[in-house]
Amino acid sequence: MIYASGSLKLKEVSTVSEGEINDNYLVKEEGSGNGLLYNLVLIKDHKTVRTLLDVIRTAKIQGDSPIIDKFSVSDSYALVFPYRAERPLRDFFVSEAEDLATCELVCANVILACISAGLPYPLLFLLLRQGRINISKDYNIYLTYNIDLYTLDPSKTERDCASECAAILLEILQSKPDSKNVAYEILSKKSANRSYNGFTDLYRDMMIASTPEKKRGIFSRIKAFFYRNRDTIFGLLFWICLILGIIALMLLFSHLFIGDVPILRILFNSFKTIGTESLG
Repeated sequence: MIYASGSLKLKEVSTVSEGEINDNYLVKEEGSGNGLLYNLVLIKDHKTVRTLLDVIRTAKIQGDSPIIDKFSVSDSYALVFPYRAERPLRDFFVSEAEDLATCELVCANVILACISAGLPYPLLFLLLRQGRINISKDYNIYLTYNIDLYTLDPSKTERDCASECAAILLEILQSKPDSKNVAYEILSKKSANRSYNGFTDLYRDMMIASTPEKKRGIFSRIKAFFYRNRDTIFGLLFWICLILGIIALMLLFSHLFIGDVPILRILFNSFKTIGTESLG
């Protein structure tokens, strides 16, 4: 499938998701050899298209908009966003493995990512609600745009987005039952009362309550390393155990059918020869 606008001619690479209101596709420029990918949101519902265009038209956007292009496709409407591989915050950040200062750093980066999102608040709210917050290996936060517009609500404001963001921060901070975890206490009280009118208020509280930054201890860093790389480590241990198991089976069958273990005999004779030569 080819999606053409005035400035782009995009070729479908794969289907990311399909829904009642919209579908999401991974696309690239036809004939381009740079390998650059885009996330294309194809909206099939006419009412949602009208609502969305009105939301975009009236929005007071902060930051650069991530919407690269928007255009009609037959009886549908397409939005084109930059593509970046997903690393969902909830899956790739284990707060239990990190110290409080690192958790607070990630929380601050989540707020900053929301402030600079460059999206109308109804769209940002959906991304937050649908878990499109991602984390890089160096704790930077970024958004991805595989979105489901089924619950698009044009009445959502910055206050709604700030409340949703605060809920994400509380998930990160609640694993730290520490008397120094002032940020959790403040955020939980204000969130319960929906006291945050915007991201600025949320960021201010986060900065005021954050613990002074200090260098992490060696045991904390080792623990964090194992948590972040646990899949790779367990995979490596699995293959080592498998190889050792195969070697053990080979030695067992060799002993049962031959009555000897050639490998051990070769090693023994080698050491015996070395010992004889040294004695000579």
